Amino acid sequence: MGTRILTVEDDERIRTAVKLALEDEGWDVEEAASGEDALNAFTRQAADVVLIDIMLPGIDGFDVCRAIRRVSDVPIVMVTARIDTHDVVAGLEAGADDYLTKPFAPKELSARIRALLRRVRTTDTGSRHMVFGDLEIVPDEGVVRLANTELHLTKTEFKLLVELASNPGRVFSREVLLEKVWGYGYFGDGRLVDVHIRRLRTKIETDAANPRHVVTVRGLGYKLQA
Repeated sequence: MGTRILTVEDDERIRTAVKLALEDEGWDVEEAASGEDALNAFTRQAADVVLIDIMLPGIDGFDVCRAIRRVSDVPIVMVTARIDTHDVVAGLEAGADDYLTKPFAPKELSARIRALLRRVRTTDTGSRHMVFGDLEIVPDEGVVRLANTELHLTKTEFKLLVELASNPGRVFSREVLLEKVWGYGYFGDGRLVDVHIRRLRTKIETDAANPRHVVTVRGLGYKLQA
């Protein structure tokens, strides 16, 4: 079975255009015109990537994203017609891995999906077992434990943590993390990094407001405290 993309969009013209563009890449595409349809479709058969328009009839895109994220770490891209910072951040906080602003070029959409599909849990760090105080990371197994309790991280959160842990004490700029974790290089958005760092802290820190593991180096970026 090939790669399956679930695209959630209430505008039939946009939905059809996206479907054709993705099928040209060789991917299997399932369409949903509403949030309810999307959740039913995902329950019937999980997708490899989910594209969710924010403005949907009934259940909006934020709630669809939250509902899927509660049961799966599938890569999710939020799609918005607005460039409002609140919408972008709210989508990422809901659990999305990335976002796209309409109108977007099919090649850009395909590039984002390919980058998401490349993001796997196993990461070559040169170490099979890393321990930082009460935080334990086992990259080869995709496992993270805090005080001996296993945590559930999304693929993006896991990749971000492992990247920071690969060189403890090193300050990683947003640009470097965008390239290494998202594979986007210069055209990425630093908000992706900031929001995912906040989400990561809520899971691996006993006090996310006063982090001990992933700390901010003002004006430079983030580092994992050795």
